Amino acid sequence: MTSQSTISDSPLPPGSFGLPLLGETLNFFREPDFVEKRRKKYGNVFKTHIFGRPTAIMLGAEANRFILTNEHKYFAATWPKSTRILLGANSLAVGTGNFHTSRRKLMYQAFQPRALASYLPVIEAITANYLERWQQMGTLTWYPELRNYTFDIACKLFVGQDNASETLLCHLFEDWCAGLFSLPIALPWTRFGKALHCRKGLLREIEKIILQRQKEDNKGEDALGILLKAEDEQGNRLSLDELKDQILLLLFAGHETLTSALASFCLLMCQHPDALEKIRQEQQKFDDSVPLTTEELKQMNYLEQVLKEVLRLIPPVGGGFRQVIEDCQFQGYHIPQGWNVQYPIRTTHQDATLYPNPKQFDPQRFASENVADKQPLFGYVPFGGGLRECLGKEFAKLEMKIFAAMLVRRCQWKLLPNQDLTLIAIPTPHPRDGLQVKFHEVVN
Repeated sequence: MTSQSTISDSPLPPGSFGLPLLGETLNFFREPDFVEKRRKKYGNVFKTHIFGRPTAIMLGAEANRFILTNEHKYFAATWPKSTRILLGANSLAVGTGNFHTSRRKLMYQAFQPRALASYLPVIEAITANYLERWQQMGTLTWYPELRNYTFDIACKLFVGQDNASETLLCHLFEDWCAGLFSLPIALPWTRFGKALHCRKGLLREIEKIILQRQKEDNKGEDALGILLKAEDEQGNRLSLDELKDQILLLLFAGHETLTSALASFCLLMCQHPDALEKIRQEQQKFDDSVPLTTEELKQMNYLEQVLKEVLRLIPPVGGGFRQVIEDCQFQGYHIPQGWNVQYPIRTTHQDATLYPNPKQFDPQRFASENVADKQPLFGYVPFGGGLRECLGKEFAKLEMKIFAAMLVRRCQWKLLPNQDLTLIAIPTPHPRDGLQVKFHEVVN
């Protein structure tokens, strides 16, 4: 066991803290290859100063394992200041220790297999409506449409609201999301200032939904219904303020990252028609005239490989932050208490020792005969890992699979020319020009 004196005698990771006060935060936002440039210069562990805190950026599967399996020992969950404030003090995402454990247990009820099975027909119905609408539009900018689609599903399933994308809730949500990862300068014209204003509006709208539901005899079986009935060990119900923060988190988690994943699937299928054709062939085994079942979804093996490869190549979440709560040592470097650490997911997914030709789109990596040696522990982490692995992981996979299966069965789409497909990374990866496509029904 390494002693504390040995740890403190070890060198700090190489790197630069950048400018006074600001550190390298602006570079972090502006440089798409921020991590890669520094990895080439300093190696797989380096220091920087971002979001107001000295930070060790630690790359690779072994670093992921070290960070994600030492929760509560060396590390505690943290987020950039802007994210913490905008998610709210009561949010599961920013909670730690017993609070996090107890709230996670409560909220998991909305994502257990029985609940997921009940979501399937709702997702299927909303998907069918959107596919029909897009066919009628013919030409569209798809990314904002996908945002509306995932928001409608999240609001229907989590708080029982129909067509939420057409309400004030959705408009407020967009500006709130845009400020989640920003400099926390609370002036009215900054992204953070606008997002802070929208948070107040969102909480007002969510409060109306909660108060209306509390009046009803049947509290419902959706996430809000579960949270309204939930009690802690002492028999206490969640306060109104906590209910609002937890619902806001659920809407964010069920919307923002999923939109990015679906847009990446749509884009990559345009760029890899051979994979799209294989999905189509697999889908021909199923009867599109009857409702989807969980059993059918489990049999879509090639589609599952494709979706896994989409999440490897363009992970919706770029990485995770943790606060160092006790001095520790990794690969010979001292990681001091009070620093943050970050594990970049995309860099692990681009590691050529784990994934040969990592920039190539290759669903066969996840075929059953290949997956064992291609996917070492913590080498594939689109949903994080350890005690804080994404609570809605199975929900996200379910929605992605239903969307992809129905889209491929019923529709064809192709990219329109003269558009910028460069991915903007913040808050989640999406094509700069919004993914402009020509869209029509499959002609058999």
